[in-house]
Parts: sequence; structure tokens; C-alpha cells
Amino acid sequence: MNNIFDFAEACLHRTDIDEKLQLTTQAWQLYQQGELQFNAISEPHDINQVCFPEKPELLAPKFMARRKLGSPEGVQAFYHALAHIEFIAIYLAWDILYRFRGMPLKFYQDWLQVAHEEALHFTLIREHLRKHDIDYGDLPAHQGLWEHAQDTEGDILARLAIIPRCMEARGLDVTPAMIEKFRSINDQQGVNILERIYHDEQQHVQFGSDWFHYQCQKQQLNSDQTFQELILKYYKSKPKGPFNKQVRLKVGFSETELAWLESQ
Repeated sequence: MNNIFDFAEACLHRTDIDEKLQLTTQAWQLYQQGELQFNAISEPHDINQVCFPEKPELLAPKFMARRKLGSPEGVQAFYHALAHIEFIAIYLAWDILYRFRGMPLKFYQDWLQVAHEEALHFTLIREHLRKHDIDYGDLPAHQGLWEHAQDTEGDILARLAIIPRCMEARGLDVTPAMIEKFRSINDQQGVNILERIYHDEQQHVQFGSDWFHYQCQKQQLNSDQTFQELILKYYKSKPKGPFNKQVRLKVGFSETELAWLESQ
């Protein structure tokens, strides 16, 4: 296998977690060596054919148990939830490059980098999770993230607005506070993992902004207005603040977008 779309199809339609991580690493290595092909041969399968592991059990967010970090169970639950977010992020990166064809080569290179880094994040968290006597899949997880991918299956602008520029950007708002919480309980390894994720996610959101603006320009659309319309259509409401304004500006949000997000 040496074609990015074959790797994407395998990662999206095979359920073994370790195989998915191995394939993602292999694709990245081939790309680094200049041996990865980017020519699409077959059409993408329907998004409803994407396969997930048997565990964790996926529940609607309202059915997820709430635990506080002050207990061992709370720490386990936090890292399990974070592992799940990063695991689904691997799918999201593979799916955007698999599903939307006819984009410039750099689009596929950018999202391959995201898939590779999300796999690294998941591996780091999973190893840390095991030190807390639990593994990924031992607890339920929420299914909301992937539902956003399903909703935006046929619209690349919607996918870019909702996944990197809404869901992933939310991580830029909340992660600094999480880092301080884990520093306060002397979980230095957890702090290191979260700092690595925070650093990488900034570029992931920047990729989302770059390609969102590229596509708006291509379709002769006002990017500020289009972002607002897509958020209201697919997210159903505005994300809640507070927002990390300084970092969001750094990764491609406009002052107009931020003013709209912050307005009541």
C-alpha cells in the first residue's frame, strides 16, 4: 500500500485500534520519504460505512457520567474522555482528506499531518491512562463528535467550519485551564501531554482556517458571514465562551468572527 486514499480507506473501515495507529504511522513515514502517492482511483464510500471498534460503548453526551478530578475515578474519566476525543480526531483527519476530492495537494498533506499527530496524542494519553489502571474502551464515550462529521459529509466548507474551526478550536479555549488543574495535582506527565496537544492543535485549527478561507475565496463567499451561517446551521447555536481570543486570532480567526462569537 502506497496511496494515501488506500490508507485512508483502511483506517476508516477497519476496527482494530493498533492497526489503525500502525497504518497512520506508515503513511506518514512514506510521505516523509517521498514515496506516498496522492492519486485518487476510486470514489469514497458513504460515511455511514465507517467502522468503529466494539469498545468503547458510544452514548449521547447527556448519558455520560460526570466525575470530578478530585477522585481517582474522576482522573480516569477525564483521560478516557480525552483519549476518545483524540481517537475520533484520527478518524476526522482521515475522513476529510478521503471524502473531499479535487483539492490542492497541500490539503491532503496537511490533513495527513493532522492524522499523524492525533495518533501520537492518542498513544500518549492511552499510555498514561494505563498507568491509572484503565485502558481505552473500559468506559463509555460520547458520540457527538462523529455526528458532526456525518452532518457535514457533503459540504467541505461546513466540515471546515464545524470540526477544526468550532470543535477543535474549543480545545484552544479550555486546555490552558486544564493544564493548570493537572499542574495543581502534580501530574507532570499529564501536563506535558496536554501542552503537546495544545501546541499541535493550534496548527490544526490554522489548517482549518487556511482551507476555509481558500474555499470561501474559490466560491466567492464572504468568509465571516459564511462562518456564522454554517455554525448556526450545523452547530445549531453559537459555541459558549470564554474564548481564547489571542490564540484564536493567531490561528486564523478574524476580529469580526470573534466579536460575533462573543456577542449575546
